[in-house]
Amino acid sequence: MVTTAHLVAFAALTFVMVVVPGPSVLFTISRALTVGRREALLTVVGNATGVYTQVVAVAFGLGVLVTTSAAVFTAIKLAGAVYLVYLGVQAIRKRRKLTEAMASTVRAAPGRTWAVLRDGFVVGFANPKSIVFLAAILPQFVDAGAGSVPAQMLLLGICLPVIALATDSVWAVAAGTARSWFARSPRRLELIGGTGGLVMIGLGTTLAFTGRKD
Repeated sequence: MVTTAHLVAFAALTFVMVVVPGPSVLFTISRALTVGRREALLTVVGNATGVYTQVVAVAFGLGVLVTTSAAVFTAIKLAGAVYLVYLGVQAIRKRRKLTEAMASTVRAAPGRTWAVLRDGFVVGFANPKSIVFLAAILPQFVDAGAGSVPAQMLLLGICLPVIALATDSVWAVAAGTARSWFARSPRRLELIGGTGGLVMIGLGTTLAFTGRKD
């Protein structure tokens, strides 16, 4: 019911959104540096679960409303565009936060598996970047005449937690095993934050001027 073209296009757009360092990445890095690589990877799993819970919420609530009301769609799209631009500007202004996270020397006792998973889930579910992305962009890849709208959203939405699981795991492993390498090169992280900010601004601007016209 979901075309390969739609799935690939959504996956590509999702990848661009996910690779931009945001709250989940910062949290994952902090966990890697304070309680270790294992806990950071568990955090990534919990985070991905929380993000997919957002997908379910959009598919069975907000997403349906968006697909049936052009006014609601436009309002959410513009709100999402503004917020994405805001995130981009903040990423550029605060690009040193990644460096500060990597430079952290605080040590904490490892948490229990379920507690760590729970923390990751809460951060993922409460991540404003992903909920705005899902509510504003996911409906644009749904074909109302191709079958169940919620089912299409659930299928397309799998891209987000899967990609987040892969990319955030890289951050977790890197932060847990290459702390000294990152700490010696703070400008590398600043460059990531600045470039990511520009990508977010571009994504927000594009979102404002594309999509349904009905």
